[in-house]
Amino acid sequence: MQKFLIVTADDFGLHEAVNEAIEQASRAGILTAASLMVAAPGAADAIRRARDLPRLRVGLHVVLADGMAMLGHDAIPNLADAAGRMNSRMFVNGVRFFALPAVRKQLEAEIRAQFSAFARTGLELDHVNVHKHFHVHPTLLEMLVRIGREYGVTAMRVPDEPLWFAAHGGNALSVAGAALLAPWVALMKRRLRAAQVPHNDRIFGLAASGAMDEAKLLTILARLPPGITEIYLHPATLSGRAIAASMSQYRHADELAALLSPRVRAAVRAAGVGLGGYADALRRR
Repeated sequence: MQKFLIVTADDFGLHEAVNEAIEQASRAGILTAASLMVAAPGAADAIRRARDLPRLRVGLHVVLADGMAMLGHDAIPNLADAAGRMNSRMFVNGVRFFALPAVRKQLEAEIRAQFSAFARTGLELDHVNVHKHFHVHPTLLEMLVRIGREYGVTAMRVPDEPLWFAAHGGNALSVAGAALLAPWVALMKRRLRAAQVPHNDRIFGLAASGAMDEAKLLTILARLPPGITEIYLHPATLSGRAIAASMSQYRHADELAALLSPRVRAAVRAAGVGLGGYADALRRR
């Protein structure tokens, strides 16, 4: 099996500094894809830039935690506050999604609203993923597959990161988290295969979220396995709290520098991999 690499920037639309970085990395770096937050403050600017970036594949970054909802509080009172923001209490919300039919009804309406908003952009939908990988939750995954089919979803991200990458950084919590996530990821893959929804073989970015610098990209590229690999980052021209309060430790500017690094570009060329978005990978496969 040949090697194919998808290099994705998440949070497209979160802030104009994110959008600017994605444009730079698409034009002059190794970035091949971006995941759009359709209800975020900079979404309109992101869409405008995406239309001028023909090589950038754009997907939907569904937001169901720690971000703005598409629908207002009146429509989804159990999901969004008066300002239209969804909280980050993912464990509590996950239980509510599973146990409460009224909450699931609102959840489905919000997911559908975000798909509809993406469709209105006129951009080709390359892939779907979920902010903070909340779609490992079986209830969310079922809704994404079912609703996504109506909007032409052709691929979905699976957060399956090799354990060696977490261990490489010496982060015991990341290793433990990856091990705990493994059975849910396996279930996710089985359900996507049953629904005939293609996905990546593995991903890099979970254990080093917000810290995917040049050294980490070079390490990954040196050990890139066969199949479809996605590397995701959070580039921006500013860093940390300047982008979002919940990202105080994120080194957004270092991630942009990694995407633009001549050493990284040379390593990609030396690896002899195919490059593009999910649509390109599926055509190649």
